[in-house]
Amino acid sequence: MERPILCFQQEGSLCAQHCLNNLLQGEYFTPVDLSSIAHQLDEEERMRMAEGGMGSEEYRTFLQQPSGNMDDSGFFSIQVISNALRVWGLELILFNSREYQSLMINPIGLT
Repeated sequence: MERPILCFQQEGSLCAQHCLNNLLQGEYFTPVDLSSIAHQLDEEERMRMAEGGMGSEEYRTFLQQPSGNMDDSGFFSIQVISNALRVWGLELILFNSREYQSLMINPIGLT
């Protein structure tokens, strides 16, 4: 007996959440899950920026900017989506990347 393909309808502007859940065929990610990943990325970025000096103008400017990984509308960055896929052992390959181009030249090498 074949299993039907699940298709979750989008609610609000949570495109990333619905994309991931449709791809994985289950309700695996909530906005809270993705927000947690975004906050983790924000903290990693803050720590990297602090390496240049916490008193630097660049660091102070960075702290004043909103997160680039999420916003209140339900937007999540490609980095959040990529990290969410890694939870499942999946890798996101960007369309215009060298890795994608090499796979298109040699699709047999997809192991």
